[in-house]
This record gives sequence, C-alpha cells and structure tokens, in this order.
Amino acid sequence: MSKRFQQSDFWCDFKVNHGWQKTSFDGVNILCRSFKNIFSIAYIPLAPEKNENESEESYILRIGEFTQKIKARLPKNTICLRYDLPLDFSTPEERDSYVFRLRQLAKKTKVKILKNKVDIQPPDSTFLDLSKSEDELLAGMKNKWRYNVRYAAKHSVEVRAVTASSQNFENDLNSFYSLYKTTASRDGIGLHPLSYYKDLMIRGVESEKSQDSDGKTKITLYIASHEGEDLAAIITLFNEAEAIYLYGCSGNNKRNLMPAYLVQWTAIKDAKAYGSKIYDFYGMPPTDDENHPMHGLYLFKTGFGGAHVHRPGSFDIPLSPLYFLYSVAEKARAFYHKKILKKIRGR
Repeated sequence: MSKRFQQSDFWCDFKVNHGWQKTSFDGVNILCRSFKNIFSIAYIPLAPEKNENESEESYILRIGEFTQKIKARLPKNTICLRYDLPLDFSTPEERDSYVFRLRQLAKKTKVKILKNKVDIQPPDSTFLDLSKSEDELLAGMKNKWRYNVRYAAKHSVEVRAVTASSQNFENDLNSFYSLYKTTASRDGIGLHPLSYYKDLMIRGVESEKSQDSDGKTKITLYIASHEGEDLAAIITLFNEAEAIYLYGCSGNNKRNLMPAYLVQWTAIKDAKAYGSKIYDFYGMPPTDDENHPMHGLYLFKTGFGGAHVHRPGSFDIPLSPLYFLYSVAEKARAFYHKKILKKIRGR
C-alpha cells in the first residue's frame, strides 16, 4: 500500500520548515512540535497502516508496542504521542462503532489510547475514482453540478494552472492569497501566511525535478477568471496514489458564473491525466445536516459524485501527567476558534 501523502517525506519535510521536527522509525514519519521549550507533542499522521487480515486487538497492541519503541527518539518533554489512524469507513455509524470498540480494546489490551476531541486531519471526505472515464465522472455528478461546469465554460470562465516555475507565479500567488483572505473573512476560517503557500508551491517544482524515494509530488494552483478578473482558486497535490484538494477560495464577485465548479473539474481532469488513482476533496461535515455551519461545503463536495469516507480521527497515548492539563486547554482553544472567533469573523 502506498503511503498517504501526510506520511510522505515531501509533506513532512514541508512541515519541518513550518515549526515541526521530523524523526522516522520503521518506515513511519513522526512529527514533533515544541511549545516554548516547556513541552512537546509527537504526532503520527495516518500511520501505521492496519494489515489486511490483522484483528482490531492485534492492531491496537501493535500501536502500543510502536509507542514504546519510539519513546527514546522523542524529545524528553514529550507529553503525548498523537495518532491519526489510517482507517477508512463508509458511514459515520461504522466509524463511530469502531471508536466505541477501540475504547473497550484499550481496556482489554491495557494500551492507554484515548480519543481526542480535537482532530488534526479532516476525518470526513469524499473520494472520486479516477479510473473512470471523463464521461463517467461527469455522469456521476449531480445534474446541477454538471450544468454548472458547462455553464461556467460557456460563459467564458477560464482556468489556468500555475506552478512555482510559471512566468507570473508571484502575481498569481498574490491573487490566490487575496481571494483566500476574502474567503476567510466571509466564512470565518483561519489561514496561513503567504510564505506557507509559496514554500509549498516551490517544493512542488523541486519534487518534480528530484528522484524522491516516495515518488514525485506535483503542487498546482488553479485560478478561474473571467475577463481578466480572478474569481476562484484552489491548490492541489498530485502523486501516483492520490490527488488532494488542499486549499480553496473564492471572491464575492461573479459567483453566478460558477467558477468554483469549473476550477474543480479542471483539476479532476488533470489529476486523472497525471495518473492519480483518486481525487480526495479532503474535509467536509460527516452528514447532510442542514444545521451544520459548513453544510454548504458538504453539498458542494458531495455533488461531484464521489464515495464518502469517514476516518476515526485523532487518538492520544499520554506520556506525561501534563498531558491532561494540555488536553483541557486544547479543548478550550478549539471551542474558542470554532464557536466564538468564527462567529466574530463571520459577522
């Protein structure tokens, strides 16, 4: 099984340039982050994989053994090892049932693994199967989505693909960031500094030129425009296993031209041509709940016709009594950002 992109050296080395440290053991990349040299968190994104015929109990035991083996490699002030388990379920109910069983297995195996209420990776997504033809992919969309793709193209919306080696890269990246700031203000979301996205784009060009053991990684900025005005943009990551819709944004003008639909369809076609096996929309609400604040995002992403995927999220193995104080503070911080600050930004 190919590594998930979060486990690739490409992605982990990128994270090292933005506040993390990396160590590796038995083919697994581990990221560590220090908080003012007081304590550290160790994080394993989407690893280790569960073997095909491995029992749930054996898998949890193996995670406990792995934790013990790598403790000596972690900073001495590490308070916990956080896992995002790479387990894919078809429904939220199946996922929730697994989380319940894992609590029981933790007691049985004496592996002190705890479900964290704050997930690092988006636990819910939808995947498009890129082995299908373009006609099949179009046919799999909801009628309105297919219409919107064609409507945007018919009304002269144009999409350009930009890499860090493109002639107008700096201008295009600034345009993307301007759109992203508009989206952040409108939808009450946070964003990284411009340098974060620029570094990611530059690393994409470097990866395509290198002989990376994980394989090449392509990072592309797609921008939809009309009559010279940029309207919507996304950043994608392609490798041989998967294509990921990492970041997306749109302006407030000419939204009736449906630029967000055409920009996605352009990226999907390019991902298929590149050879990626799936297109991962990377993050959405778990169900079609009209009361969810991101219900619109759920409708947009699921309308392209992909299969829903639900992961169990983040789990912690405490390594210090300080972990429990940190856990309380982390939950409070998450509540502030998701409930209070988002409401303030969204006004």
